[in-house]
Amino acid sequence: MKKTIYLLSVLSLFAFSCESDDDFTEPIIEVEVEDEAYENGFLVTNQGPFNNGFGTVSFIDEGFSAIENDIYQTVNNDNLGNIVQSIGFTEDNAYVVANIGNRLTIVDRFTFEEIARIETGLSNPRFFASVDGKGYLTNWGDGADATDDYIAVIDLATNTITNTIAVEEGPEEILYNGTYLYVTNQGGFGVNDIVTVIDPATDTVITTIPVGDAPNGLELDSSGNLWVLAGGSPAFTGTETAGSLSAINTTTNTVSASFDFGVTDHPNSINIEGQNLYYYLNGEVFVSSTTNFAIPTTPELTGLSLFNIVVRDDILIGANPGDFSSNGTIEVYDLTSGTIITSLSASLGTDQIYFNE
Repeated sequence: MKKTIYLLSVLSLFAFSCESDDDFTEPIIEVEVEDEAYENGFLVTNQGPFNNGFGTVSFIDEGFSAIENDIYQTVNNDNLGNIVQSIGFTEDNAYVVANIGNRLTIVDRFTFEEIARIETGLSNPRFFASVDGKGYLTNWGDGADATDDYIAVIDLATNTITNTIAVEEGPEEILYNGTYLYVTNQGGFGVNDIVTVIDPATDTVITTIPVGDAPNGLELDSSGNLWVLAGGSPAFTGTETAGSLSAINTTTNTVSASFDFGVTDHPNSINIEGQNLYYYLNGEVFVSSTTNFAIPTTPELTGLSLFNIVVRDDILIGANPGDFSSNGTIEVYDLTSGTIITSLSASLGTDQIYFNE
């Protein structure tokens, strides 16, 4: 954890006389103040209650020994708005997205002091990514309208929206690979089945890539391939379809391999650590290699009730929102032994997990 060093010159509290001013040297005391309290740990979004109240962010130390909830409120004496959806990052700042509140709050990522906020020009915002001084924020618009979805382009020097990029229905997670931005179009209140590719040099859509129904996550592997996990169309739509996994060659922006799950299997929460690809399905965590992928039949962990997962080294951190009407938990598992290490009480609607370093 970084600290600021203050050098204090301390005057004597006692009156005395000296033959010469040179005979007295004021002592210097070093005082260390922890000014980056949220560095080298995990930030957790908690959605909060739907359509009333507000969402929150929690911080877990790197050793998983303690959790501090409501850190934005503690630092700023304010709230983040209704439904904290996600957090995006630049080197120094965090961008907290409030979905129903139509708000983007910019904070110092290590102190969580507010820098600015954007409350106009957003409509059902979802996820944020940054590229060379610009921010890109996915927006559903009206979830029932398939024609009003867009990416808001933000000047990060002024924290103002300078442009919008129209995209197809339901833009969700967004990722930059060093050349292009990739956006999963999940479908809003409907079901979509594409990944949108955007050139940030021109802020234009250059192509769309067909994948499985309802893509819900994307990750890059060590070779630069983009893996897209699609949950499939759920049963309540009346036309249930299988979940799938697609590997995209980011040089040609075409699908190089695809894998189908069972029709009633709807995986989510893709995570790549090294050459291992993890995902969550039906209360279980599965893993296979990105270099020779095959849908695994034996889970790594079972008996879970998680919303999202993050893997770091041999540790899996899972967000368990519970019933969304009481506080959720963060559960930490040792993947080597398959045992739980600890469980920490978060806040209402525990959702996304991010390492903050």
